[in-house]
Amino acid sequence: MERRAFVKWISAFPLLAQVGIQQAFGTGWAEVAKDSTDNIYTRLGVKPVINGRGTWTYLSATLELPEVKAAQEAASQHYVNIFELQQAVGKRLGVLTGAESGMITSGAAAAIASGTAACLAGTDPKAIWQLPDTTGLKHEVVMVGGRSPFDSAIRLAGGKLVVVDSSEQMQNAITSNTAMIYTGSQPEELSKEIAIAKSRGVPIFMDAADGIPPVENIRLFAKMGCDLYTVSGGKGLCGPQSTGVLLGRKDLIEAALANTSPWEGAVCRPMKVGKEEIMGCLAAVETLFHMDMPALNKEWTSRVERIATLAGTVPGVQTKIFTPTMENQYPTLNISWDQKAWGYSTQDCVKELLDGTPSIAVMSNNNPSDVLGRIPHEHAERPGREDKLQIISMTLKPGEDIIVGKRLRQLLTAARSKAA
Repeated sequence: MERRAFVKWISAFPLLAQVGIQQAFGTGWAEVAKDSTDNIYTRLGVKPVINGRGTWTYLSATLELPEVKAAQEAASQHYVNIFELQQAVGKRLGVLTGAESGMITSGAAAAIASGTAACLAGTDPKAIWQLPDTTGLKHEVVMVGGRSPFDSAIRLAGGKLVVVDSSEQMQNAITSNTAMIYTGSQPEELSKEIAIAKSRGVPIFMDAADGIPPVENIRLFAKMGCDLYTVSGGKGLCGPQSTGVLLGRKDLIEAALANTSPWEGAVCRPMKVGKEEIMGCLAAVETLFHMDMPALNKEWTSRVERIATLAGTVPGVQTKIFTPTMENQYPTLNISWDQKAWGYSTQDCVKELLDGTPSIAVMSNNNPSDVLGRIPHEHAERPGREDKLQIISMTLKPGEDIIVGKRLRQLLTAARSKAA
């Protein structure tokens, strides 16, 4: 154990030395820390965070690409007919993704609502005006894999949920009242669901809001034959947070547009997306295919490696770097210790990181934006997830990894010393 600790210290020494030099001269990482305490938000009395948790909506998702900012600025200089703009953008999205058409929505959840309305009412003005009342309309939506925190987007459009656990149950759940199938399954299972949906003549909607990266997913679901699918504009795409992309069959995209802003009287009229967001999100999709993903992954990995190096110098702390295979596929750092022996839990550490200056947000077995989490003792933790502290590198800005690693090292050292 002593030899292992010695090796950790030797490997960490160059990084620790650089931290000391930067602090002594007040440059580099020290300036990054200073910027977090004096900016447009602090002047308003709002405390920004260093985001090591990932692209969560409540943490303002991600930072926009330069190309996105430029597109929004250019779009803001002109008036334009939104009906015509969405049609033109839909054609361009089709070229880029291989889908028949597409549209920009005010988020992936809005894409779910617009897609649901499309399957319920089509382009019939009477049916569109009638929603969310579905009297006389097909209105059941089969949800594969159980309830989703975002299924309110289906229900507000008028859909009635029929929840099933698998593709086998899905087959029996489809009736003459089934308007749509909603899923978030992985490709192997999704292919089975698509085959069943096609055989029964029911459109299937794939929710891939957090499906980028990999970038190939924005084309994959069109190739697989999904009737509709969505990705978030403000997560892996690094576009405007208030955007989503809805892609799929041309007739269903036309129906989704007919049920959505700027149509007055449409059930999704409140889900307005402006010309700036539309063009910004399109720019994000355009840029996606020119990004050097291997280089980005290398940079993201190096960030969590530096944090692991600093935190790993604390005896008893274990670190592991991995990339999830199902969602949010960014290099991620797991940090763990003997919580019982130290009398120091993951949530203790999370709170101290958030309460510090600068404030640091990290991933743990909780969801501060979960409505059910506000009910005492109900869904307060994410079921089935081991309670380890995790850091997702994609949302860290250059230099913030050192601040996070240094702060973690301080907190874990103090907790271990107190336990001893």
